[in-house]
Amino acid sequence: MRFFLDTVDPDEARRVREWGLLDGLVVRPEAADLAGKDYRRVLGDLAPLTDGPVMASLAVGETKAMYKEARELHKLGKAMVLRVPLMRESMRLVRLLADDQIATDMGLIFTAQQALVAARAGCAYVSVYVGTLDEIGQIGMDVVESIVRVYDNYGIQTQIVVQGAISPIHVLDGAMTGADVSAVPIGVLDAIFDHPLTKAGLTTLRVNPGDGPRRVH
Repeated sequence: MRFFLDTVDPDEARRVREWGLLDGLVVRPEAADLAGKDYRRVLGDLAPLTDGPVMASLAVGETKAMYKEARELHKLGKAMVLRVPLMRESMRLVRLLADDQIATDMGLIFTAQQALVAARAGCAYVSVYVGTLDEIGQIGMDVVESIVRVYDNYGIQTQIVVQGAISPIHVLDGAMTGADVSAVPIGVLDAIFDHPLTKAGLTTLRVNPGDGPRRVH
């Protein structure tokens, strides 16, 4: 499983890159607005920090306007992936962008059927909002598992992104179901390192200056 950091903060991206876990970025416009930052400037700052995909969201509008914005955003980086909301009009937009060799991610996916038609359009990724599904009483990972099965049945190459992970359990469940990517905020990724037994074990591995290394049992 690859990790796409969900952030608008370059410092967070650099930190995760130091861990060797920055496989890509998800940059949400609502997060940029909340931080009081210009969205395109954020994309421009973040794009050079990873060799992986950078997912950028398009504003909803007429197909022509969305197509124009997609081409403009793609100029910010060759690895830019344009997130398109699931709409009937998006099917044509995805095909137009594919003709220009611009990769897309279909967002607002909540069922396996939606993921199937998105793949038929030619999306490189589909993003499943597991946290939102959990909040309304559905089990988000059941949807992810259904998509994995459908894609496997037909050899579909569209990659599945677990979006909206709010705990390391979402990351684990996504990996166990066979999702390709987990889009995570830094707090969730950081929490994966923590376990009471790990912390307790680290206290026994402290060394004083000049001491030799102690073995990990």
